[in-house]
Amino acid sequence: MTAASGAPTVKCLVWDLDDTLWDGVVLEGDDPVPFPSALKTLAELDRRGILHAAASRGERSVTQRHLTEHRLADWYCATEVGWGAKSAAVRRIAKALNIGLDTIAFVDNDPLERAEVASELPMVRCYPATEVGQLPQYQEFRPEHITAEAAGRRRLYQAEWRRQEAEGEFAEGRQAFLDSLDLVMEVRPATEEDLSRASELTVRTHQLNSTGLTYGIDELRRLSSSPDHQVLLATLRDRFGDYGIIGLAVTALVGRDSVLRLMLMSCRVASRGAGSVLLHHLIQQALAAGRRPVAHFVPTETNRNMLVTMRFAGYGATAADEDRLVLAVDPERPLPKAPGHTRVIAGPAHTAQEASQR
Repeated sequence: MTAASGAPTVKCLVWDLDDTLWDGVVLEGDDPVPFPSALKTLAELDRRGILHAAASRGERSVTQRHLTEHRLADWYCATEVGWGAKSAAVRRIAKALNIGLDTIAFVDNDPLERAEVASELPMVRCYPATEVGQLPQYQEFRPEHITAEAAGRRRLYQAEWRRQEAEGEFAEGRQAFLDSLDLVMEVRPATEEDLSRASELTVRTHQLNSTGLTYGIDELRRLSSSPDHQVLLATLRDRFGDYGIIGLAVTALVGRDSVLRLMLMSCRVASRGAGSVLLHHLIQQALAAGRRPVAHFVPTETNRNMLVTMRFAGYGATAADEDRLVLAVDPERPLPKAPGHTRVIAGPAHTAQEASQR
């Protein structure tokens, strides 16, 4: 099977294990080793920033022990082993990783299992185990950009898995858990080294994307050097580690308006309120420079949550046409309170750039 034209790049490949990753059935007493072609695919897709997860039949403890003994467990960001429907396992994996089902692929040696997943989740792309070695050649497994951060993406998601486990054990409520994370966001202008990751974000991020625009590296380079634009990146870290670059804002300075043409936030940090934190920072930055904060919003099938986030940050609708909403913050009205669980740091270059544009 190949991806339909325009389908998003695969973000996560979900593996069946028995007779797909390895030759044999662990629960039947076999001690199977992974197929060489599977190992090559694991390594190559990981290098490209594509995650791996497992949805397999069996007993979790037995399967996990086998994965660990053969040094395979570290490849996987989520593991679902049991006797329920594979489609339900895939749904849980998508929720745990906070990615869309249309960015997930599934590989299984059993045609009935593939048919069940395809029937229940038609947006998930399904492949037979015989194609494992060929998957890296398929267009849907070839991201437009392979950034330095891509190779470390698995570690970021594994850290997130640990955060979720810690939250599940936290007994004092969600806000108290967020307060305990010691979240720090740094907002700074994109540098030349950041441009490939910034472009990748515009391609990969759909749910928390204000306009759905994509920018190539050359266009971002041009905007970054323009005195009438800002291209800002947001990074995030907490006591569990670094989230990496998780947000992007492209702003045009038009007259006395600061027009947010694109704002997006990685789905990985949606539950941390990071979108609200970045929007509040951008609004405060514009007001401090004597500009009216304005934003464009183009509705898509998946980005309604971004509009809600913008509304709660203080943006109200001022105009609309067939393609977009124009939102603005009224400087005369009190701003909503910024989320208090994240400390925001403006990078040195960001501070200098703000001063030069006032």
